[in-house]
Amino acid sequence: MSRLAVYPGSFDPPTKGHLDIIQRAARIFDHVIVAVSNNPNKKATFSVAERIQMVEASIRDLPNADVDTFSGLLVDYLRSKKAHILIRGLRVISDVDYEFQLASINRRLFREAETVFLMPDEQYTYLASSVVKEVCQRGAPVDNFVSPAVARVLRRKFSRK
Repeated sequence: MSRLAVYPGSFDPPTKGHLDIIQRAARIFDHVIVAVSNNPNKKATFSVAERIQMVEASIRDLPNADVDTFSGLLVDYLRSKKAHILIRGLRVISDVDYEFQLASINRRLFREAETVFLMPDEQYTYLASSVVKEVCQRGAPVDNFVSPAVARVLRRKFSRK
């Protein structure tokens, strides 16, 4: 039986911290789906299509990972993929309470769901998509924070005209 894991998130944009979690999950599980959230209630900087393209470009070298999108309840998406494993990243202690709440709710909605928490490399613990966008908007380089493909998209999006 194949061990399929789903790593959901907004990935607006995907950072090297996200990529580190994806790589770690790909070493543990047979297949990883990076599930880009399509949540109309959240104000995203990039469209779902742009976020999917950025993730795809960033994980091109991982043969057992691919990208998809979902809307609605994550547990419904898990059921549709016949998946039971959720990957979540924990960066700092403030993430723990929120992530435990989500894991508990997901398990109540889908008893078979198991959440696996992975910590990124310590160099990425401070890294958040919102910080990367702000740094880029202010004209600073973001190459240490995102893949080259994502850096190009960010520079295009926030280039000073």
